[in-house]
Amino acid sequence: MGSRSKSINKSVTTMVSALLFLFLVHGVNCFYLPGVAPEDFQKGDPLNLKVNKLTSIKTQLPYSYYSLPFCAPKKIVDSAENLGEVLRGDRIENSPYVFKMREPQMCTVLCRITLDGKTAKQFKEKIDDEYRVNMILDNLPLVVPVRRLDQESRTVYQLGYHIGLKGQYAGSKEEKYFIHNHLAFTVKYHKDLQTDSARIVGFEVKPYSIKHEYEGKWSENIRLTTCDPHNKRTVVNSNTPQEVEAKKEIIFTYDVDYQESDVKWASRWDAYLLMNDDQIHWFSIVNSLMIVLFLSGMVAMIMLRTLYRDISRYNELETQEEALEETGWKLVHGDVFRPPSNSDLLCVYVGTGVQFLGMILVTMIFAVLGFLSPSNRGGLMTAMLLLWVFMGIFAGYASARLYKMFKGTEWKKVILRTAVMFPAIVFAIFFVLNALIWGQKSSGAVPFGTMFALVLLWFGISVPLVFVGGYIGFRKPAMEDPVKTNKIPRQIPEQAWYMNPIFSILIGGVLPFGAVFIELFFILTSIWLNQFYYIFGFLFLVFIILLITCAEITIVLCYFQLCSEDYLWWWRSYLTSGSSALYLFLYATFYFFTKLEITKLISGLLYFGYMLIASYAFFVLTGTIGFYACFWFTRLIYSSVKID
Repeated sequence: MGSRSKSINKSVTTMVSALLFLFLVHGVNCFYLPGVAPEDFQKGDPLNLKVNKLTSIKTQLPYSYYSLPFCAPKKIVDSAENLGEVLRGDRIENSPYVFKMREPQMCTVLCRITLDGKTAKQFKEKIDDEYRVNMILDNLPLVVPVRRLDQESRTVYQLGYHIGLKGQYAGSKEEKYFIHNHLAFTVKYHKDLQTDSARIVGFEVKPYSIKHEYEGKWSENIRLTTCDPHNKRTVVNSNTPQEVEAKKEIIFTYDVDYQESDVKWASRWDAYLLMNDDQIHWFSIVNSLMIVLFLSGMVAMIMLRTLYRDISRYNELETQEEALEETGWKLVHGDVFRPPSNSDLLCVYVGTGVQFLGMILVTMIFAVLGFLSPSNRGGLMTAMLLLWVFMGIFAGYASARLYKMFKGTEWKKVILRTAVMFPAIVFAIFFVLNALIWGQKSSGAVPFGTMFALVLLWFGISVPLVFVGGYIGFRKPAMEDPVKTNKIPRQIPEQAWYMNPIFSILIGGVLPFGAVFIELFFILTSIWLNQFYYIFGFLFLVFIILLITCAEITIVLCYFQLCSEDYLWWWRSYLTSGSSALYLFLYATFYFFTKLEITKLISGLLYFGYMLIASYAFFVLTGTIGFYACFWFTRLIYSSVKID
């Protein structure tokens, strides 16, 4: 535990210093991203096969490979993982498999084990929960090719192979457990005709369960009668499977085949990231654009009514009916910029939302440009964490500027809450969830060393940056209101039922959620069903549409609110678009019961805990977008009208 903590702290320090180094060093023309540099292999070169975590979509609890009594090398060496990998539960270690480039192997015996009651039970539990074994070769994850009959016999790839399976012998109704103890690996390579070197472009496996047999006494160099290349006996099916029971002997074997491929090294991830449903994504974009066009039309009508006719011909209204309709928002000019109740809290949430917006925008740009390749495991999460920390300066600035406009004086208190409140709530939920994972002895539990590193990033970098931003923001002159605020608040007339705050807030969240819910399905699938998500181009488009939708729906509802002579728009503008987070959480609940097969209480708590964090973050992000849109709109319309 201590050594892991030291390695995590060391990796975080290295990561931060490397980031600073990239900013400081000039004249560097190019550099390779970690894990993305190609490696050339000559014939006979040793290949380093590594094992990763065991994963299950039924439990969502990863375990280290050697938590089960698989064949192990003499000394297990833990690979240095980055911050994102540790948070994902990756545990990358060396393996006893021996591969040599372009030298096929048949029926290589790995080891022999005899199960006792405890180990047999462990294997059975993992087979029950449909755990998969993950391996890595030259930074490519191991996949099982599966031919889909419904899509022109296209091959799709599943990450990792199942530890085993359940079944019955012919003529028996008793369910037995069988282990995949023979692995037929296929390493695909692209050959350089000039140098005769090759690069690995694919890593596949076909797992089999076979009850191996041998003659005589067991020795290391014994020849198996069930799998013998000299007698041309190879494993091609699981007709005589290896049962998992106490006191049963299991012999682990493997084949390695090498296939030359036309796929170049730069395109080797394409098969993994193959997208079969791009039409659905385009449908999602078109669906979202229709919502945007509808809202844009409404905003354009409002702007024309208020700015063109209403302002240029302010005292020349043609009919009394028009006068009643148009003057509602002008009647509250003396109260519309009155500071809201709990203005300090609003400043905190707006600052946090700005921090989130900056983090997601920069992350998206990096992802679209290809910097966050899936070959750089944990890169996305590491980048988001570091960007969140460095975006603290914008959070402090936005919070302080708004606080000064509200004529606040205790800016340090507000800045401290901005720096601490959202991360503290998330950290508290995360800590409870981590304790639950720890109790299950899962590798997904974040070590205390990493926890300490996260707290260090938070208080060592993020909090000071928030204060720097707050200091800069508070020193700037306060934004002046376009119109003066009356000393005595105006009474708000009784509102129509559809202008009830709760109703209008809930209605406001429907369209922003509607703009993203199709893409949300794919994001949830990639997170909870262990699949790759690498369509950041689509995601970036959807994100831009989300920004526009949040802004426009808030402007429309804010205008209707002001026309009803209700000037309490500050919090309502934040909550209107922010309420889309409620629909996100409800959709996540629907997804849980319809798409996932989670049955364990702990796994269910993990799912809802993490989705609660995601929904809270979505609330802060969308709420801030809506608030700034409404803030800009009200300042624009009231600054264009001269009130007598």
